[in-house]
Amino acid sequence: MARSIIIGAGMVGLATAWHLQERGVEVTVLDRTGIAAGASWGNAGWLTPGKAIPLADPSLWTYGPRALLDRDAALHVPFRVDAALWSFLARFASHGTSRAWDRTMAALTPIDRIALECFDELTDGGVGSWTREGPFVIGFADRSHSKGFLKEIAGVIRHGQDVPFEPLDDPRSLAPMLSDAVKVAYRLEGQRFLEPAPFVEALAGAVVARGGAVRTDAEVTAVVTGGARPAVVLASGERLDADSVVVATGAWMPRLARELGVKTRVQAGRGYSFTVATEQPAEHPIYLPFQRIACTPYQGRLRVAGTMEFRGPDEPFQARRVQAIVNQSRVLLRGVDLDDRQDEWVGSRPVTPDGLPLVGATRAAGVYVAGGHGMWGIVLGPATGKLLAEQITTGRVDPAIAAFDPLR
Repeated sequence: MARSIIIGAGMVGLATAWHLQERGVEVTVLDRTGIAAGASWGNAGWLTPGKAIPLADPSLWTYGPRALLDRDAALHVPFRVDAALWSFLARFASHGTSRAWDRTMAALTPIDRIALECFDELTDGGVGSWTREGPFVIGFADRSHSKGFLKEIAGVIRHGQDVPFEPLDDPRSLAPMLSDAVKVAYRLEGQRFLEPAPFVEALAGAVVARGGAVRTDAEVTAVVTGGARPAVVLASGERLDADSVVVATGAWMPRLARELGVKTRVQAGRGYSFTVATEQPAEHPIYLPFQRIACTPYQGRLRVAGTMEFRGPDEPFQARRVQAIVNQSRVLLRGVDLDDRQDEWVGSRPVTPDGLPLVGATRAAGVYVAGGHGMWGIVLGPATGKLLAEQITTGRVDPAIAAFDPLR
């Protein structure tokens, strides 16, 4: 039986392991910290292919400079001497054009279109967790604030997705925690949400139940190539070999992948979240696009998430970024206790300059990478795992991931 080692126990790595098992491969998943310990744990849990779009767009040229001067802005870049960071930002900003947005959106659309059915494949196949349909409530304090959102949705539809949405006369009928400051709202259909950590943990459980191994506290320090089969070396000195190795370590990918020929920079775009109690139960996700704040029902509370902070993935938690989300939320939310926050979290999302993931074979025989999804690792993780498992076992590169070539 063929054997594969997957480095990284987030959504992408575990989905790859599950689909390799579907193809008869024995799998071992290794993670230095734990299941869903990276960007998978505390994110908003949105399964929104209609919002899985390029991060850089023309608005970056006007919003970006203002954000650098606004302590409460969703985009945050620390002022420091960091040549690598500023080089990444220059390349990222160069993709903030209409032409680049369309090119990236065209490349993302094929995998966006199969994303939700790939979740059904997991849950129908024994992953004991759930996904739930919206609607999503999209709110704005002023009609002029909705222009960017409407342009994005129009672009997604133009590229071939079905994204049903309509004006909502009374947003508080679906989201009573929206304050009267929200004057304009839309109802977005065709999308889902989940509780990310429980889902990823259930996925890990399914991998183990089918005979796979999931090892935590197993830090991989090197991928060894050039022999008959690739191998990994752990910090403990233990060496494991396999027929294939998949590096799915999110924002930490370059530590192992750069020596494998993957030169595209992966920058940590850190997101923050916390949960709060609500006077009335939260039933539907809420999105405040102008403030870049996403709210999701989570275990009887409301998870509030936001911020794109460009720092190193292992830098300390920045309490000021949570306060920025709180400051923005106070005006637009009501009946929520923003002063009694639980589950405060920061996670490092892996962002590439061109907005495209890195999925496929490296220069080393038998070694693959899967990551670089930016904000969309949860929603695109199962589809990524399915298509990469096909490439590993058959050599065929599905057209849906052809543009994600990690050697580009």
